[in-house]
Amino acid sequence: MTKFLLGHYGYWFVFLLMTLGFYGMVVKKNLVKKLIGMNIFQVAIIMFYLSSAGKWKATIPIVDPAIGTAGTARYIDPLQHCLMLTAIVVGVATSGVAYALLITIYKRFGTLHEDELIERMKNDLDME
Repeated sequence: MTKFLLGHYGYWFVFLLMTLGFYGMVVKKNLVKKLIGMNIFQVAIIMFYLSSAGKWKATIPIVDPAIGTAGTARYIDPLQHCLMLTAIVVGVATSGVAYALLITIYKRFGTLHEDELIERMKNDLDME
């Protein structure tokens, strides 16, 4: 059992990050903290995909004359890395838009606390 736990330390770290990010998204009431929790959760997912793509004693996917084309199991599959590179770009763009929206919300309502924001939004709707 100890060998299993120590052998999969990367997955335990990813699980810890996912739990931390999910906690930040669900429990925290400040919108900036929720967004930081979302970013932590996203990084955990990316780390999970990248850690699952690794192989022991494998090489980059360029044909090596010593291995040849018959030993394709000794090459690393680059698909996960390409997909996660795309996910990183999309995540940065999403975070940028989210932070811009948070700035706009703060300028209009003067708070980023979820409960206060809902009250102020209700008051704005009642006034109209």
